[in-house]
Amino acid sequence: MSTIFFFLSLSAGWSLQLLPGQFPVSFDVVVVLAIIAIVFVLFVTQPVPIDATAVGLMVVLVLLGEWTGVSPEQGVSGFSNPATLTVLAMFVLSEGVRQTGVIQILTRKLIAFAGDNEFRQLLATVTLSGPPGGVVSNVSVVAVLIPAIMNLARQTKTSPSKLLIPLSFASMLGGMLTVVGTITNLLASEVWVQVGGPDAQPFALLEFTHLGAIVLLVGIVYLLTVGRYLTPARIEPAESPTDAFGMTDYLTDVVVMEDSPLVGSRVGELGEEDLDLAVFQIVRGNRTLARGLGSERIRAGDVLSVRADQETLQEVIEQDHLQLLPEVLEAVTEDDPSLPPGFSPRRHGWEPPDAEPSDSLAEDETSSEDTEEDGDETAEEAPDEEIELTEVVLLPGPWSSRRSGVANFERDYDVTVLAIRRGDEIIRQRLREIRLQAGDVILVQAPDQVLDRIARDTNVAIAGEDRWEDFDRSKIPIALGILAGALGLAALDVLTLMVSALTGVAAMFFTGILTPEEAYEAVDWEVIFMVAGVIPLGIAVEASGTAALIADLVVSVSGLLPVIAVLGLFYLGTAIITEMISNSASVVLLLPIGVEVAGQLGVNPFAFVMAVTFAASTPLLTPVGYQTNLMVYGPGGYKFTDFARVGAPLQLILTVVTTAGIVFFWGL
Repeated sequence: MSTIFFFLSLSAGWSLQLLPGQFPVSFDVVVVLAIIAIVFVLFVTQPVPIDATAVGLMVVLVLLGEWTGVSPEQGVSGFSNPATLTVLAMFVLSEGVRQTGVIQILTRKLIAFAGDNEFRQLLATVTLSGPPGGVVSNVSVVAVLIPAIMNLARQTKTSPSKLLIPLSFASMLGGMLTVVGTITNLLASEVWVQVGGPDAQPFALLEFTHLGAIVLLVGIVYLLTVGRYLTPARIEPAESPTDAFGMTDYLTDVVVMEDSPLVGSRVGELGEEDLDLAVFQIVRGNRTLARGLGSERIRAGDVLSVRADQETLQEVIEQDHLQLLPEVLEAVTEDDPSLPPGFSPRRHGWEPPDAEPSDSLAEDETSSEDTEEDGDETAEEAPDEEIELTEVVLLPGPWSSRRSGVANFERDYDVTVLAIRRGDEIIRQRLREIRLQAGDVILVQAPDQVLDRIARDTNVAIAGEDRWEDFDRSKIPIALGILAGALGLAALDVLTLMVSALTGVAAMFFTGILTPEEAYEAVDWEVIFMVAGVIPLGIAVEASGTAALIADLVVSVSGLLPVIAVLGLFYLGTAIITEMISNSASVVLLLPIGVEVAGQLGVNPFAFVMAVTFAASTPLLTPVGYQTNLMVYGPGGYKFTDFARVGAPLQLILTVVTTAGIVFFWGL
């Protein structure tokens, strides 16, 4: 698809040059508009990852430099741009703070404060997610809070849906407290320097903190009042993940009878048949096997824990000589001794009358002494492991582009996938046909040790009581000191923001807070390439005259409106466009246009710059408008329209508040 984009853009540019007649606009503008249209479609439909589209955009802008005005040096300038390097540094600084566990400590204290009172839970959620968003990545904050909120909801029998949209919205609004609060803010600062004229300066760290604080306060008050009643409770309170996913009719235990044709076959071979059935656990004697099941050979007497619908289960039972475990235990209690060899009723809670413990143990030991015919080591030789069911949330970043299948996920993470929640849809059947996406919530079964390892993976968030990483709490003052020092040097204009942020990264390395390997893993490289790729588009929009043309149209259409109304409509229009394309792309496209509109109206261009910056950083209408919205989409079980239901009134309120604040603080 990137290749198609590449050739379409080249063809558009070269063919336009051959067309006869005069156009009302220059070829330069037509070429840039064609590129923007193609990029818009690719960003909305995402047939390829967004970062791939951004790199393709960069290449096309350079190759069509005759019309776009982008030289090779300008085309790759995004990789050395202060905004790109500052974004990279902030990823690392946020990870350094996260590694200390300070966010988890605050989370536990506020969750303890919340108790089972829904209003206090909501207050704790927006309080913890909002203000930290100004200095720490709001994605990191939300990633920690999602499992905490899910556990709190389960313990207090409340719906997590009531808390997760407020979590996302508050963290988003908190990002407007400082220029490092969001990637969009940093990128807007650099675009302003490019298009604002010789006197334009990068945003100061606290450039718009006063307005950001007002916006955050208004948002919190709304979420605690009107928003509280508009936020739906999509997920009913549940005592366990199994209940939450409605898995009662899909999980069951079957016993392998002695005459079953499955005896001797590998578990993995079942998945190769055209049956929607998955074995996620084997109970064999006194052992529970859950790891490496694909190569495990099935034995008579094995109790297979399976996921299947009733129709598939009945078909397997009839064809493969299996028997439902409840029926077997019922037969035993009726003194029917027809049990398969190796089957241990005691393992399933049934104790024969007057049985000597040694008898049953001897039976289990005999079973455990069996060996595989092909010489493979059996999992029985390993110590028994406690198996858990839990929910895993796929975070934006790698999952936005990876889109692996369930089989790949099971292999990479050594788990068994039982169900998937995607928005308000729960997928329980034909799981191996599903391509995973960012925002999916996966119900998995895995041993404790595996879940502990997954909990340290920054690409996922795992819900589980006490499923917290072990952090070195003694490094909290050092990490917070480094972050405060880096931001303080920038706030006092001792160093530029980029230099102070990179200085903080170096301090994280030399103090042992982070290793270089951990820093590389903390960086969302998709975002870095996207930012670097779209920066040249801003140059093209300005150099080709596209910004001036669109500004002419905006001014002509809104000529009868007062300037403050034009400013408000520009804010609202930016917010709506941002729902369809990335925040970075909307800033790069619309900020130069805003400056041109201001110039033609003869008003303060910085007012329009602030309108674009605030609107692009707070899209509230869809789950795909911002990373944190996508993160809570699955865990909250929301419908696509739920975000507009809660966010539309707030978006209109913020349009008025932000527009009035811009006029008050910076004037027109």
